[in-house]
Amino acid sequence: MQHDEPGGEGGPDEAVAFIAESVVELARLARRHRLEILRHLLGMVQLEAEERLRLRSKRKLS
Repeated sequence: MQHDEPGGEGGPDEAVAFIAESVVELARLARRHRLEILRHLLGMVQLEAEERLRLRSKRKLS
């Protein structure tokens, strides 16, 4: 079940997918410029987003 937000932004699933895609480039940028704390935090965001995507896929299969 999809919960569309006003303004066509989609729901939580779309937000997580967008964040998962976007954070990869941000983490690369932080790594390239040796911004270690930012790289670490962005890595944590990436892991969380990927986990939520995995759980979403698992939920849709059942």
